[in-house]
Amino acid sequence: MNKDNNILIGVDDKISIGKAFLLGAQHVLAMDLYIAPIIIAGLLSLSTVNTSFFIQMCFLATGIATLIQTGMGIRLPVVQGPSYVPIGAIAAIGGKLGLGAIAGSLIPGAIIISLIGYPLKWFAKAVRKFIPPLVGGTVIIIVGISLMPIGMNNIYNAEGKIGTNILIAAISAGVLVLCMLLGRKMHGVGTFFRLVSVLLAIAVGTITASFLGAVDFSPVKDAAWFSLPSFFPFGKPVFDLSAILTITFVYFIILIETTGTWFVVSSVTGKELDETRLNRASFGEGLGCLIGSLFGSTPMTGYSSNAGLLAITGVASRMAIMAGGVILIALGLVPKLSTAITCIPEPVINGIFGIVCVAIVTNGMKVIQPILINDRNMMIIGIPILLTIAVTILPKEVLVSAPDWANYLLSSSMTIGALATLILNLIIPVDKKEKEFTNQAATVGK
Repeated sequence: MNKDNNILIGVDDKISIGKAFLLGAQHVLAMDLYIAPIIIAGLLSLSTVNTSFFIQMCFLATGIATLIQTGMGIRLPVVQGPSYVPIGAIAAIGGKLGLGAIAGSLIPGAIIISLIGYPLKWFAKAVRKFIPPLVGGTVIIIVGISLMPIGMNNIYNAEGKIGTNILIAAISAGVLVLCMLLGRKMHGVGTFFRLVSVLLAIAVGTITASFLGAVDFSPVKDAAWFSLPSFFPFGKPVFDLSAILTITFVYFIILIETTGTWFVVSSVTGKELDETRLNRASFGEGLGCLIGSLFGSTPMTGYSSNAGLLAITGVASRMAIMAGGVILIALGLVPKLSTAITCIPEPVINGIFGIVCVAIVTNGMKVIQPILINDRNMMIIGIPILLTIAVTILPKEVLVSAPDWANYLLSSSMTIGALATLILNLIIPVDKKEKEFTNQAATVGK
């Protein structure tokens, strides 16, 4: 056990195949990866059959992208999933230019993201220059804060009575917290509870929801047992320059977002994000997005919620995450299974999600804890958090008359917060005392 990072199973620890699949299943069950595809399908007015197939392809692409990133990309326990950032851009391109233009715009941008990782090796240099620990820790905090309202709104707006939804979410979150505390207080049995804490929380939450009449697994009956994927299922790619430039811009926003997730994973696991790892991460991100676009999926990003699960369960094993990737691929090939996952009540998933956000924020605090908090650093930490909250509660009506590029930026409070942190760190000068403190801290660290 890594006491410094509270990890029970390390990144490269060997575990049995059965245990890997059990622990990997937690990450799959706790994901809400089907929500973004459902939103996009609605905006594009896809038929019921095409919507189901679209969700299925997103499961498949998520599994493949996770295996690529965890196995040969960043080589850390990172789970990939559909990003929310490009929803508006994809809907606009598909509505104006047709479904083929979506694939045509996604492919070039994915290749660019891969190339800046390898062979160009530009990505790590940019991160090293512009993202020191102060920025990285603040971005992690922003990731957690920006995700909190999403989980809470999903509880309040889920089908059924709001009081029932809150009760189900509270019980699910309570079971998760109880399992975490048992894991810290008790050896042996307590460790087991922590390792499978998410599975237990989902099980208890779903059973509670069933007693309250908030579970419906009837859609599983109508789902097919097996379905094969195909290349460009929604038509041959159409390459439009304006669409390509738009999506490439969106890809870089996603890359900023997912870099925050990588900082979370690095903080939780204690594994350094060196230049080789960062460049491989960018390459893996782009390659996963490229393969996803071939199968008709949306751009992939590292899921912050799954990064938070590492801290909660203490399981940082790459084997477990790769087993989760295999499960996701299976879900993409077996519609009955993927449909069953989507039937888990939203309050259950989002009650757990709330605790995950808390874990993400506290890991960001750990990163900035050794840093001198003077007036400069207070502004670099505080203002981006303020802007993150400001964008989160920004009325949607404001965006109606805004240009497309502003819509893409303002659709992600996480991106605004991360950009603000980056810019403020560059434009606010460092005083001599802070440089001396940083040098002393570095000397002590050695």
